[in-house]
Amino acid sequence: MTALASPRARAHAAFERVFHHAPDALVQAPGRVNLLGEHTDYNDGFVLPCAIDRRTVIAASRRDDMTVRVVAADQRGAVDEFRIDLPIVPRTDAVWANYVRGSLKHLLAHGLALGGAELAIAGDVPQGAGLSSSASLELAVIQAFKSLYGWPDLAPTRMALIAQEAENRFVGCACGVMDQMISARGVDGHALLLDCRSLETTPVPLPAGVAVMIVHSRVRRGLVDGEYNLRRQQCESAARHFGVRALRDLLPGDFDSGSAGLDPVAQRRARHILTENRRTLDAAAALAAGDMRRMGRLMAESHVSMRDDFEITVPAVDRLVQILQDCIGDDGGARMTGGGFGGCAVALLPQALVQPAREVLAVAYRSPDGEPAEVHLCRPSSGVGELDVRAAR
Repeated sequence: MTALASPRARAHAAFERVFHHAPDALVQAPGRVNLLGEHTDYNDGFVLPCAIDRRTVIAASRRDDMTVRVVAADQRGAVDEFRIDLPIVPRTDAVWANYVRGSLKHLLAHGLALGGAELAIAGDVPQGAGLSSSASLELAVIQAFKSLYGWPDLAPTRMALIAQEAENRFVGCACGVMDQMISARGVDGHALLLDCRSLETTPVPLPAGVAVMIVHSRVRRGLVDGEYNLRRQQCESAARHFGVRALRDLLPGDFDSGSAGLDPVAQRRARHILTENRRTLDAAAALAAGDMRRMGRLMAESHVSMRDDFEITVPAVDRLVQILQDCIGDDGGARMTGGGFGGCAVALLPQALVQPAREVLAVAYRSPDGEPAEVHLCRPSSGVGELDVRAAR
């Protein structure tokens, strides 16, 4: 098995190596990139992500007991084993394994009948890059048990909500529902405008000839370490100040007239959410109309708001975004994407500018540790589902 083997091939090979038989099912769940709408999801707002052709793949088979054995092909073959018939599914020191355990704990909490399983996991969603490798793993685990135990009524939206519960309550990251929803409901060739309150989705086609370029700054992130949860607390504090259920309900006039007495930091957080929701709706309209000049302006405004009002960018990412914006000009745009504090920028640009952008980045960008940017050219893809286990190789 070479380092270049696909996730499905690595998962299949790891399964046979550890469990000594072929898997019964093969499933996948994609990562995502958010084109616009950052930190608006847990404020009941609007987001515009697309699923990408980077994914978590799981090879799986049922067991005749209540034990779950999991091998992580990308973690040097690390193995986790636990029982799901105990009163409490315990946490473990292995971070990756907690996403598996948490997903199963919350499947059980929702009354789904399941038993033991053997799982082998592999993926190519960059970790710590803001592309939602965690939601991809959660959805793949849920799909694996759906495929093994036959839950035809477990719809993608419910799968996403169970996965979000696992991340919130078991892993400990107070994320909104965007990551799980786009991994569950992504549409090939489209972004997805998601109303995070109603969970209504609207597919938005990407214009022909537009490339989705994700550029990793090589500055790694750590959402569970506190800053993400702090931003959520600040937003909730601002919502209480304005007397609204969530900042999604804040109107421009109410913000202007009601900011007196609000902590200046919370005021900036609220202003970002207010303006970002409007930008997200405008961006969906711009993409649908093929107006990349307008889309580029909205992406630039979003980045400034994340930098100045929400304070989640870092200098290296600011520099990366500026390089991309200068290269693309009026033909598209670039911004930081993801939870912040490192990770990736996303750029929408004509296919003809992909190679020039790569060349400029190779010369003009280095991370604080001296590393070059890592470029991923992605395609908007479909959401969670089964793969043909017979074609795994």
